[in-house]
This record gives sequence, C-alpha cells and structure tokens, in this order.
Amino acid sequence: MILDDDEMNEIAAQARTRKMTVSSWVRTALREARSRYPQVAGDRKIQVVRAAIRHGFPTADMDKMLAEIESGYLSGPSR
Repeated sequence: MILDDDEMNEIAAQARTRKMTVSSWVRTALREARSRYPQVAGDRKIQVVRAAIRHGFPTADMDKMLAEIESGYLSGPSR
C-alpha cells in the first residue's frame, strides 16, 4: 500500500471539500508540486543568464520602441 489509511482518508476529505475525485485531486496536487520544484537546477539557470548577458543585444527606450511599432501598423498595407 502506498498510503496508510489515515493519509488516504485525509486526501479523500480534501477532495470532497473541493468537489473533486481523489484521482483528480492527486493529479492537481502533483502538478502544483512539479511547478514549485522545476526540473532545471538553479545553478543551470544562473549559467544561462550569465551566458546571455555576454552578448550585446539591441535595446531601445520602451516608449520610443512602442511608438515605432505603432507607426509601422499605421503605415502598413491596408486590409
């Protein structure tokens, strides 16, 4: 048996209060747990960010960039 009776009863009660089946509640709980503990280690994320900042990407003032995008929409072909 994976769960003892007390654990199973507690899970069943949680599911009932949410108007869910036990299997649905378990799937939801597992999805939430997986999202809290991502598969990529924090060290790896830091390595990726450090590698990305070594590159020089073009940047612009946000207001200017949005204005240029908007002007492109206005000057584009009519539909």
